[in-house]
Amino acid sequence: MTNTQSAIYDARTLGRGKMLTLGLQHMFAMFGATILVPVITGLSMSATLLFAGLGTLLFHFLTKLKVPAFLGSSFAFLGGYAAVVSLGAEQGLSAAESLPYACIGVFCAGLFYFVLAGLISAYGVKKVMRFFPPIVTGPIIIAIGLTLSGSAIQNCTQNWWIALLAIVIIIVCNIWGKGMIKIIPILLGVLGSYLVAACFGLCDFSSVKEAAWFGAPFQWKDTAFHVFANPNWGLVVAAVIAILPISLATTMEHIGDICAISSTVDRNFLEDPGLHRTLMGDGLATMLASLFGAPANTTYGENTGVLNLTKVYDPRVVRIAAFFAILLSFCPKFSALIGAMPAATIGGVSLVLYGMISAVGVRNIVENQVDFKASRNVLVAALILVLAIGIKYGANDALSIGFTSLSGLAVAAIVGIVLNAVLPGKDYEFGKNPMGDKAVDFEINPSLRK
Repeated sequence: MTNTQSAIYDARTLGRGKMLTLGLQHMFAMFGATILVPVITGLSMSATLLFAGLGTLLFHFLTKLKVPAFLGSSFAFLGGYAAVVSLGAEQGLSAAESLPYACIGVFCAGLFYFVLAGLISAYGVKKVMRFFPPIVTGPIIIAIGLTLSGSAIQNCTQNWWIALLAIVIIIVCNIWGKGMIKIIPILLGVLGSYLVAACFGLCDFSSVKEAAWFGAPFQWKDTAFHVFANPNWGLVVAAVIAILPISLATTMEHIGDICAISSTVDRNFLEDPGLHRTLMGDGLATMLASLFGAPANTTYGENTGVLNLTKVYDPRVVRIAAFFAILLSFCPKFSALIGAMPAATIGGVSLVLYGMISAVGVRNIVENQVDFKASRNVLVAALILVLAIGIKYGANDALSIGFTSLSGLAVAAIVGIVLNAVLPGKDYEFGKNPMGDKAVDFEINPSLRK
């Protein structure tokens, strides 16, 4: 019996109490990052938790109940939500009215997972991945973090002391923490700074008192379906164009996560149940969540860290965490408590997360040993970074083209992919460098993956 088989066997004999505890631990591991996305974007907190849980269960079903992955909120789409809200504001729409349009864009991004899954199933992973080499995905990921950094600073300026406290807690827990403390630095940063802010009277809890203990996780007006009651077709098209290219980066993130889970569990999930199945599971979970006003989903590195820590790889433990998330989604009072969180806490945590996203992009380039002595690689990376950041901060967040607008990230992704495809000198082959292939991953705690 292998070590992996032994670990799974042990999970089945732990008993219900310990299994529930392990599931609760997985829920806390994903919790800090998952709730931060709706806090930043204004999407429904309850819907986020509901569809993180349902999305995880759907993913497990499509992957034959074999892959111990949890799906939580994706940070990669934050720039897309912000771009669509900005476009909506130009047409007199509030953020709440614009977000359902962004959800339509995310739904279309989820469809791209199926396109990629079909191509992989038909032609094999190596032939498809050569269009998404590290010289393209690395700078795109770097640009995602940098274009989001401005909003983090704006939130931090509300109270720099609270923001710095959140940052310090995250750093201390991540570097010197032991056991679960090291797994949940984001959650502890949120709780610690939130508690201090509450003690100094910096939080308004009136909405918490008024909120009910039980209620529906989402409202019809917040869903993508509500848009079609009186659609603004120009904004629909603009949202799709602005957000769809982000799926190029998130599919790379997904592949890195599945490689990392495979390495942790010592099973090749890219072959069984197959990368095409995991992509379909992730894509379908994202599409379902977006329809009901929840953020896009993605496989979570934090939960891979929990697998590595506990050595219990039974996917049923992760499914227990999904059920916990679903239960919490039906408590509006809990959502109101999160909504009362000070902006400075959000800013401090966001500053770390956005910086880590960019750092992962750098890691992707370094571990794949991208040759920057080659002029073609310098040109591809340079145009991606300058277009993404320049359009974001120098062209009112988006580039107007005809009847619609493209976000800087969308323009950069399109230009990078096309330029890399047409320029001579391509030398990337997926599978040749396993360490590099795993580097595309928005994980919170990279040190946990061995």
